[in-house]
Amino acid sequence: MAPRSPHARLRLAAVGMTAALVWTVGARADVLHATYRVSLIGLPIGAVNLYADLTPTSYSIAGDAKVTGIAKLFVANAHGASAGKGAIVQGRVSPASFATIAADSHMTRTIRMALAGNAVTGIDISPPFQDKPDRVPLGPGDKRGVVDPVGAVILPAPPSGPMLSPAACNRKVPIFDGYTRFDIDLSYVGERTVSAKGYDGPVVICAARYVPISGHSRDRPATKFMADNKDLEVWLAPIASDGLLFPFRVSVRTMIGTTVVEAQEFRIEEKVVGQSPVRDPKLGERQDR
Repeated sequence: MAPRSPHARLRLAAVGMTAALVWTVGARADVLHATYRVSLIGLPIGAVNLYADLTPTSYSIAGDAKVTGIAKLFVANAHGASAGKGAIVQGRVSPASFATIAADSHMTRTIRMALAGNAVTGIDISPPFQDKPDRVPLGPGDKRGVVDPVGAVILPAPPSGPMLSPAACNRKVPIFDGYTRFDIDLSYVGERTVSAKGYDGPVVICAARYVPISGHSRDRPATKFMADNKDLEVWLAPIASDGLLFPFRVSVRTMIGTTVVEAQEFRIEEKVVGQSPVRDPKLGERQDR
């Protein structure tokens, strides 16, 4: 997604990939503990702590993120959290809910969204974004056949053949974030071996393209820049027992330099899920109205 301002770009890096926990009674789950370093032109600007609860038929992710290092000079006290949960049905991610909160010293904004059957059923944005005259209006189908930004990071493995193959990348991810509708087109680049605390193994490398659909500002230079940008890449690590692929590294060339989000720890553990739901203390379990 093309962030709306330099402050928004830093808040986006701070929010990163995060979510709330939902437990399924008595089921086996793989629990992913991951920490990511966020850097801009090689300088550290943020950190993300991630906790993902994954099964072959469901996902739930929780985490927190904050701005660090030199970025504090531009956006003081920026931090964020996001929440997402849903099902995986016939090799397709089907989100149930999404929520995100981003805050700095100037403002806090919360977005909550409910979904069913890959269609949006409710949205609450507080405070709302200001509608701009050049905003491309949402079309009648732009809230259907979509995933939210958290659900977008869960990629089911190809239905047949190796998990790490061209088929792992060659797909389109349709995303609606509560305000804008866009696609991320992935294509296969290759494979390599990576190393982080808890994981030494292969990843598949996908090139990515940002394709704005609606909700964005037509005249913004950043929108055109990101739509023309060919320097986006995602590395996906396999979680074989659940048949899922999960981002290990993301790099994006922005108008102020290349941003890289890369795992420093990527540890997978098997766990028997308990009976009590675990909530994110900031976002809770409230559904959108």
